[in-house]
Amino acid sequence: MREISPGDVVFSFTDTWIRAIGIVASHAYEAPKPLEFGQAGAYWDKIGWRVDVRFAQLQLPTRPSEHMAVLAPHLPNQYSPLRANGHGLQSIYLTSLPQNLAAALVDLLGAEARAIVSRYRVTEEAPIQPAIGLLQWEQHEMDRVRKDDQVPETMREAVVMARRGQGLFKQRVMSLERSCRITGVDREEHLRASHCKPWRDSNNEERLDGENGLLLTPTIDHLFDRGFIGFENDGDLIISPVAHPESLLKMGIDWTKKTNVGKFSDGQRHYLEFHRDSVLLRSKFLHEI
Repeated sequence: MREISPGDVVFSFTDTWIRAIGIVASHAYEAPKPLEFGQAGAYWDKIGWRVDVRFAQLQLPTRPSEHMAVLAPHLPNQYSPLRANGHGLQSIYLTSLPQNLAAALVDLLGAEARAIVSRYRVTEEAPIQPAIGLLQWEQHEMDRVRKDDQVPETMREAVVMARRGQGLFKQRVMSLERSCRITGVDREEHLRASHCKPWRDSNNEERLDGENGLLLTPTIDHLFDRGFIGFENDGDLIISPVAHPESLLKMGIDWTKKTNVGKFSDGQRHYLEFHRDSVLLRSKFLHEI
């Protein structure tokens, strides 16, 4: 799920039928369980991965089990979404399909599916704001902080300012960091204090902990916050496989070369481990096989 990209095609398979096809509208991002899953609002304390997808219902759905003579030769040996009899696997929620299997499914679904995959249908709908769930979650957390009378007003203001990479949090980060780890920019007015463990995931103590931060320019802060880049404990730069190479170059990251940004403190390494596990858009599962 971490390596899905805008424009990817998703087949919705439920109750043995493919009933809809979607076009991915966002990269994966952390978010609470959506409103659609609950009966009384979002589950703000249940955080997982979310991808925004624009689905189109099929007028002529199909049942893969009725076409296994065509589909079976294209099933992958590992992590197949279908058994040999065409039934789904409960252990598979979202998986990558081989190109030939996806093409065979589109052929079975016919002209309607080809129109969706070619973007002729779904583009007629209103665009989805990228990572809207992330914005809603952070706004919820911001409102909760502002209304928490158990926290002194000065502390609440410091925590709110920390989300913007400013205030007390930035002062504490600047006691450890001197410049942007990627670009080398060292002018304070051009730098943000970026959280390694995101503000949205942290408690108030972690939100103000200087070791939970790096000084980054705004564009690098964006890449880091959304998981397009990360760092190993030894300082090696990690680039997500879904990051756009041309954009990286324009932002000052040469993805063709290995980059090491220097040593981190023990506290920073602790927070960077969280970033790699819970923010970085790189599937540990895929890269371990």
